[in-house]
Amino acid sequence: MKRWSPRRHETVSSVTRAHRPKAGFWIRLWVAIVYPLDSLLFRLRWHHLERIPAEGGVLIAINHVSQADTPAAARMIWQAGRIPRFLIKSGVFSWPLVGRMMTGAGQIPVYRGTPEAPNSLRAASAALQAGQCVIIYPEGTMTTDPDYWPMAGKTGVARLALDNPGIPLLPIGHWGAQRTLARGGRFRPFPRQQHEGSVGPPIDLSAFHGRPQTAALLKEVTELIMAAVTAEVASVREQFPTANRA
Repeated sequence: MKRWSPRRHETVSSVTRAHRPKAGFWIRLWVAIVYPLDSLLFRLRWHHLERIPAEGGVLIAINHVSQADTPAAARMIWQAGRIPRFLIKSGVFSWPLVGRMMTGAGQIPVYRGTPEAPNSLRAASAALQAGQCVIIYPEGTMTTDPDYWPMAGKTGVARLALDNPGIPLLPIGHWGAQRTLARGGRFRPFPRQQHEGSVGPPIDLSAFHGRPQTAALLKEVTELIMAAVTAEVASVREQFPTANRA
């Protein structure tokens, strides 16, 4: 298999937070749960957290390899000094206690396949314009690729990015959580596996701004975003994808 060339002069994060924004009760509660959970399950390693701006709206597109990667991604964003606002399946918000914690922490429900589906993007746009850090899984679900590479993305990420042209769009690739919690619910907490994430440079979509959001344009922008996410996944895996995304 062809190997990926390591990046030179990369920045690897320490365990301290880059910035310290104000966080309310529900965010603090999540931190109290997620930090020890992540420490128990993973050996964490982050690259280029400095690319996440300290303040102002920022949209992050990230791959999805495991049900366990969201807590790791949340800690990554928190250590960059930002409060994460995830787009999460609406069903989670109906769970006892967890749903209340999600709502209290300002997470954004995604109503897929319903008339309420556009509300998710409107809520995410409002959060971006309010200066928040919004995280979206462009694939819409955990990857089904046999080798856990990112799949083709849904066009929601393109719509969200194009509707907010002044907001930086960053790709993140992460890898390793699937060794702990794989598809089908196979859970192997020991030994702790390394979970690694890399923040890519902002994606330049200026060539698409002001153009009608046709199906073809949205598909092109989505593919560009997913290519950037896949490049970050490849950098932490240190190998190229062996096949096209499904």
